[in-house]
Amino acid sequence: MEKVRCGWCLSSDLYKKYHDEEWGTPVYDDETLFEFLILETFQAGLSWITILNKRENFRVAFDHFDYQKIALYEDSKIEELLQDAGIIRNKLKIYSAVTNAQAFIKIQEELGSFSNYIWQFTNAKTVNNRPKTLKEVPATTLLSDAISKDLKKRGFKFVGSTVVYAYLQATGIINDHILDCWTRS
Repeated sequence: MEKVRCGWCLSSDLYKKYHDEEWGTPVYDDETLFEFLILETFQAGLSWITILNKRENFRVAFDHFDYQKIALYEDSKIEELLQDAGIIRNKLKIYSAVTNAQAFIKIQEELGSFSNYIWQFTNAKTVNNRPKTLKEVPATTLLSDAISKDLKKRGFKFVGSTVVYAYLQATGIINDHILDCWTRS
């Protein structure tokens, strides 16, 4: 018998695997939080399946999402990335990965970890929404608005409220699995 899942992930096995094993699972380690930040910023304006299909290419191209290395990328590395057909070759998004790595490190220096920073917005608790259908899941909330505004103030790029909301869902800060989804049991 097929498991009941959130309807957005039914189009491919890769989507189902991501939904079942990652999406909505609370993330506390900075390495994974940064990986999702990079992937979500590249997803802006595109479908998530496009990013999932290129995820391993991103991992290789961006030094396994090592923010210490990415923060130091020079123009030669940017040019290399712009030639890499395995990733999204958007110049502004590639430059934003460098800027965001630098801002990420500044937050770590200020608060001890990015995890401390991002989880403080929910008092270190998952926001457990209880949508019955996908139509009840918003694209933004006051929480994503506030985090987006704060990230932008700190120098982050491509972190509009919609991107931030998707990030919060992906990292389990918000749980938007529909009520009858098997992952809720």
